[in-house]
Amino acid sequence: MGYESVKFEKDSLFLVTGAAGFIGSNLCEAILNLGYKVRALDDLSTGKQANVDLFLDNPNYEFIKGDIKDLDTCMKACEGVDYVLNQAAWGSVPRSLEMPLFYCLNNIQGTLNMMEAARQQGVKKFVYASSSSVYGDEPKLPKKEGVEGNLLSPYALTKRCDEEWAKQYTMHYGLDTYGLRYFNVFGRRQDPNGAYAAVIPKFIKQLLDGEVPTINGDGKQSRDFTYIENVIEANLKACLAPHEAAGQAFNVAYGGREYLIDIYYGLTEALGVDIEPNFGPDRKGDIKHSNADISKARELLGYNPDWSFERGIKAAIEWYKENL
Repeated sequence: MGYESVKFEKDSLFLVTGAAGFIGSNLCEAILNLGYKVRALDDLSTGKQANVDLFLDNPNYEFIKGDIKDLDTCMKACEGVDYVLNQAAWGSVPRSLEMPLFYCLNNIQGTLNMMEAARQQGVKKFVYASSSSVYGDEPKLPKKEGVEGNLLSPYALTKRCDEEWAKQYTMHYGLDTYGLRYFNVFGRRQDPNGAYAAVIPKFIKQLLDGEVPTINGDGKQSRDFTYIENVIEANLKACLAPHEAAGQAFNVAYGGREYLIDIYYGLTEALGVDIEPNFGPDRKGDIKHSNADISKARELLGYNPDWSFERGIKAAIEWYKENL
């Protein structure tokens, strides 16, 4: 189960972009633990230097401070690389509504630069982060690839554009691309601070600090919260996926459904606090319910997630207790 048994050639070199971020740094750690080489790329605009410093003593790790909006940087980063795990992007639906031009440059042009560099440098597989936000206002559950609705934010649009460009690069330019539609990933090293922080780490930090969290909306929105270990598995298995699966996008989730209000009260219980939340307005551009059909990823990538929400949230709480 999981990714521990995944095998690559002995001196395989992975390029992880967005390596100073939450998902990127966890990918670096997992690959190094498996004994392979990692080249990390990040401009530190949203990632943390501390996430880079964790691995600087490892001889198999190399860090490049650079921006994916610069094609020359992407070309240098892809030299001699076997597998690209492209996580570099700006997240957050609300922030994308405030900064549409930047999101276009960073998330679309930046990803396109990475694909072009990977193609020119002969990279074997290009795996990139997409998002469940591409399902837009499609109400049907579970969310299934090929049944998408109207996009509800510039962020969602950038991810959909990345998927279309990836399809073109597989079709015309011989680059095997695999898009991973992440559903609400959580786990160690996810930043609890800032206006755009993800809900689980934010709630945990506020409750540990004795603050009153605010839930956007009525708390009855549901999400397919997915522990970081499952995401690592999907990325590594996509690197070994057959050419026939290239040019496509895949849901990456556990396949469960958790309601925000239930998570909130579960956290108060686990942390031993008795704090009632505030309720704020719905967030603009948000999807009310999200739950993934992961059968396509199971079938074509061999993805078989074994970290349930319950198991993952226990591990996450322990990590935050020790590290906040």
